[in-house]
Amino acid sequence: MRLCEVCIDGTWHRYLTNVLDPKRLSIVEVVAVYDARWKIETSFLLVKRLLDLSYLWVGSHNGVWLQVLATFLFYSVLIDLCDDVADELGVRLDQISVEMVYRGLYHYSVALAQGDWEGTAPAYFAQDPKGLGIIKRERPRDGPTTTEIIRRAILDFSLPDAGIDT
Repeated sequence: MRLCEVCIDGTWHRYLTNVLDPKRLSIVEVVAVYDARWKIETSFLLVKRLLDLSYLWVGSHNGVWLQVLATFLFYSVLIDLCDDVADELGVRLDQISVEMVYRGLYHYSVALAQGDWEGTAPAYFAQDPKGLGIIKRERPRDGPTTTEIIRRAILDFSLPDAGIDT
């Protein structure tokens, strides 16, 4: 195992990797891979909690496989819808609450059925994003974001004698 340590603003961040050669995987890449892995973990958490994949409806191998595939297919469509809502509002995707878009699908379908809405789903969610809770509230952070850590690590390791091109 290789321990990679990065000091940013006086705070040490530590990462473990099984790639021992720093030429194959630099510290900057280690931080970026960890960030991507963390996004995967939060996606699985959302799928299990919000879309109820933590509960299996059937016991057969085929039934479980169908439930997992159907859930992830729906999750893909939901994320695509959130991306369209973000485009409609002119914000980044990470500022959109996937949970509130999911919960708002019921209200959108009722508005369509009653004839109160004739537009697209992204336009429906964009009409009152704060009222529907579509845009996440900004939370104060104690330290730098992962993106900031990566940016600073790139700057710290971009010295001419470090052997890393930026």
